[in-house]
Amino acid sequence: MKPTYHPVISATGLYTPAESISNAELVESFNAFVVRHNSANSAAIEAGEMEALQPSSVEFIEKASGIKARYVMSKDSVLDPSTMEPRMAERGDDEMSIMAEIGIKAAEQALERAGRDAADVDAVLCAASNMQRPYPAMAIEIQQGLGIEGFAFDMNVACSSATFGIQTAADYVRAGNAKSVLVVSPEITSGHLNWRDRDSHFIFGDVATAVLVEDSSIAPRPHWDIVGTKLKTVFSNNIRNNFGFLNRAAPETKDAPDKLFVQEGRKVFKEVVPMVSALILEEAERLQIDPLKLRRLWLHQANAGMNRLIAQRVLGHEANDDESPTVLDTYGNTSSAGSIIAFHLNSDDLDAGDEGLICSFGAGYSVGTVFVKRHA
Repeated sequence: MKPTYHPVISATGLYTPAESISNAELVESFNAFVVRHNSANSAAIEAGEMEALQPSSVEFIEKASGIKARYVMSKDSVLDPSTMEPRMAERGDDEMSIMAEIGIKAAEQALERAGRDAADVDAVLCAASNMQRPYPAMAIEIQQGLGIEGFAFDMNVACSSATFGIQTAADYVRAGNAKSVLVVSPEITSGHLNWRDRDSHFIFGDVATAVLVEDSSIAPRPHWDIVGTKLKTVFSNNIRNNFGFLNRAAPETKDAPDKLFVQEGRKVFKEVVPMVSALILEEAERLQIDPLKLRRLWLHQANAGMNRLIAQRVLGHEANDDESPTVLDTYGNTSSAGSIIAFHLNSDDLDAGDEGLICSFGAGYSVGTVFVKRHA
């Protein structure tokens, strides 16, 4: 008889940068840039050839997003009005890359929490919204740094990369191709953010997470049974980043805004909320899970308003902080890592038998759902 394998989440890990930027600090820097820009272009502005930039405010940021601070890898250069972007020294080919470094730190914590040795892991998936190079794969560098045999590869589904990675890892376990898989998401999203754009300069922060997906036969106690997963993508230009190797050499495009993160925020809100809510409810019905009885929702940390509305549609009432915890206020939007941070920091208190949902959504559009049940 063919053996049956059951994927579970054995443990998670989190790496948080040492430096954080508050909204007040960010606004001070942005508004200094606005003054400099408007002064330098005063003639063109007065002639009507250019629009003056408008200042930002703490109130505007918090009302628009719910974000109050964000962690970053390079604080001083982000806040410097003359640079306003992360500046990290380029490392040589014989040095470990920054993404691998922080990914390994998150992975080591996950392994430690599971009581697992790196030698026991069969595969590494690096699932993140931006890779710092095309090849060799970041995942393979992380694999080497951890001392793992087997295989590794990168995957990018923007803000849904981690949940797509969890399903991929779970599928490997179900098929018997691996018993232990690390899904690592190093998200240095400060690098793709246009810190000079009033409508988005406050959105992103940096972090790294790791999720250890394993067969239940070797998983520690307690762990989380993966009850079911569902993924969906629908093409949309409403969230986009046009940077790539085909346009890197064109001088006229070097500072073009579309080579960084751009979005049509209102359209995203209007289109993504119903799509995410419908997918969650459809999958819950397929799995014979009563959505009203879900103990906790660990939603993608992109926008407080979106999470509030999605949770309400799923649970049938406005969720409280216990039912749908947020890390958005202190971490900002960390792309695919957001829902994993929320799970990592807000799951140990649940009881055996409690069911919950890890859910991501973002550019693509992409949506990933991972229904889990606490196992004693």
